[in-house]
Amino acid sequence: MVEFLSQIFILLPPILLALTFHEWAHAWTANRLGDPTARMMGRLSLNPLVHLDPVGTLVLIFTRFVGWAKPVPVDTRYLRNPKRDLFWIAGAGPLANLTLALALGIIIRLGGPERFIYAYSSFVSPQNIPLQGIGEILSAMVFLCFIINIALAWFNMLPIPPLDGSKVLMRFLSPKATLSYLQFSRYGFLILLFLVLAFRGVLWSILGPPVALTGYIFGGIRFF
Repeated sequence: MVEFLSQIFILLPPILLALTFHEWAHAWTANRLGDPTARMMGRLSLNPLVHLDPVGTLVLIFTRFVGWAKPVPVDTRYLRNPKRDLFWIAGAGPLANLTLALALGIIIRLGGPERFIYAYSSFVSPQNIPLQGIGEILSAMVFLCFIINIALAWFNMLPIPPLDGSKVLMRFLSPKATLSYLQFSRYGFLILLFLVLAFRGVLWSILGPPVALTGYIFGGIRFF
């Protein structure tokens, strides 16, 4: 129990930062494009509690690479060009995660990737190697946040409703194809949950290459 709580203590700050920054970017972009809905509902905030989705957070804690927060509400009646603006609002979340990952990657490069990899390896080791001191704990948190932000960005770009990738994809669909896609979207969450729970290996085979390439470019980290 103590070991589990200590893992949660190290995991939770990176997870909350990634999810909060992601949703804040959606809300900020929507507000800039003329939709005040998220701002009026208190979602234009860096307070993690206003964005937290219990199920999505638990999934991220246990999988350590996929998860979600409460979707930011968007009212298309406020948007001048809904199809175009939804593209930018949807893309803002993954882009925010990649921006944060880039900043963390610079920190990792400046601090020496080896120290961060060692702290992370100790944290995930089956032998439960305890982290020594605040320095190793912070290094593990930075590395976890780096990985989670990259994985969260690419996961959300999957073209499966309600993920951001589905709205990005609709920008390029014809009206007829968009209508068919919207009909499919009612099953999107069930498909997504099924993939996460039953076909994690398949999901990782799709996400692994872009996550690994981004990690290497941003932080000089070789995941494989």
